[in-house]
Amino acid sequence: MTKCGWENFDNWIHCICVVTFDLELGQALEAIYPSHVKLSETERSNVCYLAFPDSNSGCMGDTRYHVRIRRNCLESQDKTSRKEYNRKSPAFLQCSEDYYWGYIYFRQVKNHDLPRGYFQKSVVIVSMLPFVNLFGELSALLAQEFFESGNTIMEVAIREIDQWLPPTPGELINLHLLGVLFQTYIPNENYKANVASITGIDNASDPSSVQPVRKLIMASALEDDMFQSLLNIISHVHLLWELVLLNEPILVMAGSPKTCANMVQALVAMIVPFKYCSDYRPYFTIHDSEFKEYTSDVAVPPAVILGVTNPFFAKTLQRWPHIIRVCDITNNDSKKYKIKKVDSLKILDSKPGVYTQYKTFLQKDKTLLKKLIRGVQTKRPREVQAALLKRHLMELTESFMIPLERYIASLMPLQKNISPFKATPIPQLFNPEDFLATVSTAGPQLTIGIKGDWAGLYKRFFRTPNFSGWFNLRYSELTHKLQALQLEALSHADLKTWVQDKQEVEIIDMILKIRQKLEISHSEDIPTTQAVRIRLSERLNDITRTLPDDLKVILKHES
Repeated sequence: MTKCGWENFDNWIHCICVVTFDLELGQALEAIYPSHVKLSETERSNVCYLAFPDSNSGCMGDTRYHVRIRRNCLESQDKTSRKEYNRKSPAFLQCSEDYYWGYIYFRQVKNHDLPRGYFQKSVVIVSMLPFVNLFGELSALLAQEFFESGNTIMEVAIREIDQWLPPTPGELINLHLLGVLFQTYIPNENYKANVASITGIDNASDPSSVQPVRKLIMASALEDDMFQSLLNIISHVHLLWELVLLNEPILVMAGSPKTCANMVQALVAMIVPFKYCSDYRPYFTIHDSEFKEYTSDVAVPPAVILGVTNPFFAKTLQRWPHIIRVCDITNNDSKKYKIKKVDSLKILDSKPGVYTQYKTFLQKDKTLLKKLIRGVQTKRPREVQAALLKRHLMELTESFMIPLERYIASLMPLQKNISPFKATPIPQLFNPEDFLATVSTAGPQLTIGIKGDWAGLYKRFFRTPNFSGWFNLRYSELTHKLQALQLEALSHADLKTWVQDKQEVEIIDMILKIRQKLEISHSEDIPTTQAVRIRLSERLNDITRTLPDDLKVILKHES
């Protein structure tokens, strides 16, 4: 089947790779599904090396984890369905043109019939969607069936995936694959909306008549267990929140790819609903194409979060200002990790902890920490603990955002200044000093109750990629809103009267401007209605009729 026959498949997955160990080549790409899909040489290399844990990890049996891979952008993936998905998604869940996600299921078992004495193979789902939970489960099912039945099952699977409806934020979704019905929810812009329990959905609500052998229900397509990942460093959660908010370089060292990938994902999720605007790699190896870029001996390390298992990084990146060393977590593991403020990091290989000299701007919320620690002691259900932690961090981030949102709303020009006959006004520029003057009387301390140097935290924040990313997005939204308001004003303008004392050149200029505004409203997704566009077309006709026939013909050819 040709590429054009796989549009539905491509809505969800770019390709599925099978990576094996070749005695001569090392980790090698054995197969790619669908077979027409192309990866660049760098992308293929990164997929192959990330598909196996570092040899020192000693991962026997089955291991599941996820990675992010920088795209080489051989072709644009900015297709209509992707734009529609991003338009309905909160910023922190949008697809990035710069990265693929890789969802990996690796198996290593002894097999004396093979030359090396081991069976070593991975199935990797490569996608632009950040659905860690959903794709983790999908990769597990695909890999286990593939290891059992071989290539035929993969051909069946990709044809089933090609029947799926596009991912739609804000909806419960039903996905059939190899006899399993996956039911989950994709959050939309209203990311805090209460989702009706999907356990109550029966097969009658599913458009497919296929009855699944079993059903797998996930409350969310994206969330892994944040609380479990942060359990042993829970007393430092406010410090870590600040480090992530400020795009500080963080190195996560763990014994397995799964542990470090989950920790990196938990860190990035701490500042939701802010979008983390620096690079982060849930699992990173010395073979990564960005290895030199991220490990160069520079005075200021790059703003990135790296998850690693190779002890080599302890030496190479010992100058990094913030290092988290975690053990592989078990359910009974509830050590209290201390912050290590030491100049020499030679002990890093053996002692878990948070290694940093950072001094927080804010005080801890001791009430929350006591509640969580008490919950561990009383064996409170993990789901409840996770909900407590997630709600607190979201409230903390939103409290930080509220003054920023209030201030940026004040940058909008007054609606009375929007004229259909003048240039579209632009928002005022962000003035940090003006904003900081409001913090003492209308700052986050009013909503979250945490004391500290909020103004100092904002000052640092203004110099970060997270601020730039947030501000550029919000400023663009304000600009689009002003353009929409002017389009509406223009659609109601009495152009029949306006045209009476105008020269032909002025009339033609107005026609061209209206056409341009209509084009921009489509190409830049200006938030205007179809009714406004129809009225604007009518205004165009109104003034075009006043022109001589020869000019009408010229304008018609130029349209």
